[in-house]
Amino acid sequence: MTTGETEVAIAETIEKPIDRRAIPPLASESRWQAEDGHELRRIDWPAGSEPARGSILFLPGRGDFYEKYLESLEELHRAGWRVTAADWRGQAGSGRLGDDALTGHVDDFDDWVADLKHFWDGWVAETPGPHVLAAHSMGGHIVARALVDGVVKPDAVVLSAPMLGMAGPPLPLAMLHSVAKVMTKIGSPTRPAWKWSEKPGEMPARRRDLLTHDDDRYEDELWWREKRPELAMGPGSWGWVERAYASTRELEAPGAMEAVDVPVLVISTENDKLVKHEAAARAAGRFPKGELISFGPEAHHEILREVDGVRRRAMDGITEFLDRVVPARQ
Repeated sequence: MTTGETEVAIAETIEKPIDRRAIPPLASESRWQAEDGHELRRIDWPAGSEPARGSILFLPGRGDFYEKYLESLEELHRAGWRVTAADWRGQAGSGRLGDDALTGHVDDFDDWVADLKHFWDGWVAETPGPHVLAAHSMGGHIVARALVDGVVKPDAVVLSAPMLGMAGPPLPLAMLHSVAKVMTKIGSPTRPAWKWSEKPGEMPARRRDLLTHDDDRYEDELWWREKRPELAMGPGSWGWVERAYASTRELEAPGAMEAVDVPVLVISTENDKLVKHEAAARAAGRFPKGELISFGPEAHHEILREVDGVRRRAMDGITEFLDRVVPARQ
C-alpha cells in the first residue's frame, strides 16, 4: 500500500464505528521473539496521521489479551498515534508456562521485565517519538518494575488500574509473602492458587461484577475467547502469587518509585476488588511526576472497558495528559 493509499484508508476508517469484535482493517497481527527465542504475539497499527503524533505501546493485565482493548487502541490510532500491543509470555496467544492450558504461571516477574526491555529497545528504534508506555493491571506492575529498574525510558507512562498491591487479606505484605512462599513448598508452585469455576471451561459466578458495569463489553471478552480458544486463562499459580508479592516488595522499597523521572498518569477506582486502589493512589504520589485520575462506585477494575461515561472520562484524561506532557511535535 502506497503512502497515498494508506492516508485514504485511514481517512475512511476514521468515519466508521469501531467494531470491538474484529481486528481493525489497518492493524496487523504478527509474532516477535524474546531474547531467549520464546515467541509472543503482537499487533500494530501504522501512524494515524502524518507526521505521526507519536507511538504508544500497550500491555494488558494478568489473564488478559489485547483483543479486549481494541476499542481504546483504535481510538488512539485514529487520534494520530502509531499503536502497538503485545502479549506477556505465558498467556493469551503466547503459550503457557505451567502444567496446563489454563493456569497462569511464571517463574519470576523478572522474566517479564526482561521481555519488556527487549521488546522496548527494538520498538523504540523502529517507531516515531514521543514514545508512550501504557498498561493495565498486572501490566502496570511490570511497567512500574521496568521503570524502577531503569530498563525502559519512555517519554510518558499511563497505568490503568495498576496491580501495585493485590486485593486480599488485610495483612502486612511481608506476612502475605511468607504464606505464599510456604504454599509453593507444600505443593507444586504451578498449581492454581484459587478456584476458577466448579465446571471446567465455565466462567466463575459474579466475575463480571469485578470487571465492568457494561454488559456488552463484558460479552466481547467471552466472544473473543470462543472465537480464539487459546486466549482463555483461569487462575494464577501459587508460584505467580509468590513472585507477585516478591516483586511488590521491590516496588515498595524506599526510594524506588521516587527515583523515576518520567511523567506517570495513574487511573484507578476506589471500587476495585482485584487490586488495591490505595496502593495505586500512593504510587501516583511517590512518582515525582505522578498524577491520579480517581473513580468511585461507577467504575470496576477494567476502567477502559467500562460504560461510555466512565470510558470517555478516562480516555479524555489520557489525551489531556499526553497533550500536556508530550505535546505533538511540529
